[in-house]
Amino acid sequence: MRGAALGDSGKRIDLLMVADMVAPGSRVLDVGCSDGELMELLATRRGCDARGIELSREGVNAAVARGLAVIQGDADVDLADYPDDSFDYVILSQTIQATRAPKKVLEHMLRVGRRAIVSFPNFGFWRMRLDLLLNGRMPRTDNLPYSWHDTPNIHFCTIRDFVALVDEVGARIESAAALDAAGQKVRFTAPWWVWNLLGEQAVFLLTRK
Repeated sequence: MRGAALGDSGKRIDLLMVADMVAPGSRVLDVGCSDGELMELLATRRGCDARGIELSREGVNAAVARGLAVIQGDADVDLADYPDDSFDYVILSQTIQATRAPKKVLEHMLRVGRRAIVSFPNFGFWRMRLDLLLNGRMPRTDNLPYSWHDTPNIHFCTIRDFVALVDEVGARIESAAALDAAGQKVRFTAPWWVWNLLGEQAVFLLTRK
């Protein structure tokens, strides 16, 4: 992700937040793991047994070069092959908007893992709304840097959209956070519509009801 905010350690703040949601020593499946940065973080900081699925061959090669257990696969297809409760956590970081069937993917995540963590860019962020209003064109930001015709993202969603999807699949929100344009937590508890306006991205920890 270009332009992602970094913490003091040089790691992306959203990845640090995801890692903090994972209990030490857990079995984790990172879906759409890219080059394995989050998996490496989970292994070194949390002592997790982390496995990964990545669609691109370049991402798989980069993750394997880090010494990580990653296979090439498609979240829309391959999650169906995993048995129930195979992992403690299934993570989908900045990827749900690029899946063909987000609802099905989320349902499989909650079946395969006892908990699911999902992070995504918030299309309801105020700057994106303003840009669309003033310029009349699909917005581009550091978190969504692509033009409309070459983006891998096919299902843009807002925080409120995702909360509605969580209700639809019958899951429970255990914890959640919105990050502002600087990559910092929105530091107050507020109705979803406020987070939807101020959060450039969001991270949710889900469990089955």
